[in-house]
Amino acid sequence: MLNKYFINYSNNNYTLLLKRCVLLCVLFVGFSAFSQTAPKVSTKIDTTSIKIGDQITFTVTVETDTTAQVIFPEGQTFSPLETVEAFATDTTRQNDRMTLQKIYALTQFDSGSYKVPAQRIEINGEGFLTDSTRIINVANVAVDTLAQKMYDIKPLMEVDKSYSAIWKILLFVILGLLIIGGLLYWFVFRKKPLSEEEKVALLPPYDRALLELKNLEKSKYLIQDEYKEYYSELTGIVRSYLEEDANVSALESTTDELIGKLELLKDAGELKIDDDTLQQFKRILQTADLVKFAKSKPDTSVAEQDRQSIEQIVHKTHDALPEPTVEELMEQEEYKEELEKKKQKKKIIYASVAVIGVLVISFAAASAYYGFTYVKDTILGHPTKELLEGEWVSSSYGYPPISLETPQVLTRQETKLTPEMKGSIKELQMFSYNSNQGFFMVGTTSTTLAQEVEPEFNKSIEAFIKNLEKGGAKNIITKQEEFVTVTGVKGIKVFGSGKFPVPGSDELIDGEYSILLFGGKGFQQQIIINWLEEDEYAQEIVDRILGSVEVKTEL
Repeated sequence: MLNKYFINYSNNNYTLLLKRCVLLCVLFVGFSAFSQTAPKVSTKIDTTSIKIGDQITFTVTVETDTTAQVIFPEGQTFSPLETVEAFATDTTRQNDRMTLQKIYALTQFDSGSYKVPAQRIEINGEGFLTDSTRIINVANVAVDTLAQKMYDIKPLMEVDKSYSAIWKILLFVILGLLIIGGLLYWFVFRKKPLSEEEKVALLPPYDRALLELKNLEKSKYLIQDEYKEYYSELTGIVRSYLEEDANVSALESTTDELIGKLELLKDAGELKIDDDTLQQFKRILQTADLVKFAKSKPDTSVAEQDRQSIEQIVHKTHDALPEPTVEELMEQEEYKEELEKKKQKKKIIYASVAVIGVLVISFAAASAYYGFTYVKDTILGHPTKELLEGEWVSSSYGYPPISLETPQVLTRQETKLTPEMKGSIKELQMFSYNSNQGFFMVGTTSTTLAQEVEPEFNKSIEAFIKNLEKGGAKNIITKQEEFVTVTGVKGIKVFGSGKFPVPGSDELIDGEYSILLFGGKGFQQQIIINWLEEDEYAQEIVDRILGSVEVKTEL
């Protein structure tokens, strides 16, 4: 019984001991596996002392599993040192491990001591930081002032603005002028071929009357029994001729009135025509009246004979008229020129109306699509719209550097530290751009403190507001929130509105402002933007600038 119990107890202890051993083995294997897969990051630098402009080699080595994904930093991530070149990654593998080596060539063009900032190596989505305690000493290049003359630093030079946008505008203007010129040429100045009616209308009255009588002879009025139309056209031809060539108001006169006017001209000696011709003309007019109003229908031969008689009357009337004097000929020429001018003027009016109509329709269509304000500002011009649509500049300003994109390059502002400021500030660097036309300003300030202490942002904000009030600003509204750059650096955003003075005037205008504050031990960075309230173009500029801000928070 005891033996049996002992055996059972031993078996239970053995089982428990076996479980513990298995657990320890699992833990040991897991720990061994973890220790094998843990990545290792190390750095190496070839020298810690260089001269201005020389290069140092910074090497980052990563040991990890062959299945790991490793991402090295790219771009200017070593500020204040500058990255000259990032060489290709060298990879070696051994069993299930691999070693990656990334080499960077760095330099600096200002003397001093610089700390190599920590670099973030991403391995399988987890960040590993390199050591940032290495100090690089950059020494000045010794210059023999006896053999080499010394010169003052050259002043800043204004860079010529790019005129690519102006050329685009000029191209559109030239294209518009060409289109308008083409329309004017086509509708006004182009000599269009004359139609048959226009050619006939330009003929002298005598020639035109004979041509129209010939065409009447070829017509089908008589064949189709259209005697009324035939005689209407026949009498119309001779009446028009008499009105133009003999200066007789014949179109609106009855038969008796017209014959009476011709007899008066004959008696006055202004129309040398015989009585038989007048009687014959009177008979044809009376026949025409009977056809038109009494529906009379003469024989076809009579109608043909009347057309021939009218042709003879035109010949005799033309021969009977006295030769025009020089004054009459000049009056006729002036009359023709006046008619031509009137036609030309009508063409110009029509073309102008067409061009104005096209412009109005284009303006209305553009306003409906883009908005009236945008089209108006595009045509008449707007200072902040031109800034928004111009060529932007991406650059870094001051130290610690502030990188941002602006519509114009920021220029350095000369600043002098007062004795009170020198107690707390070691160095102050300011850059700004100011457009008085659009009341738009953007500026950066990089401040190096005299001691390595955290900057007091609240005091900076209070000082900014007091400066605004001293400058004449009123009704200043202030709001505050956290701001995060595109690279994840956190800062403070102070923004609001107020009434700001116009430079050189006592007038106050509604404006807005925004301040970004960043910093760390021993330094502070500021970005200040002012713009006109309700200026949608300025608001777009501000949004674009704020979206491009990038700062370094380590010295």
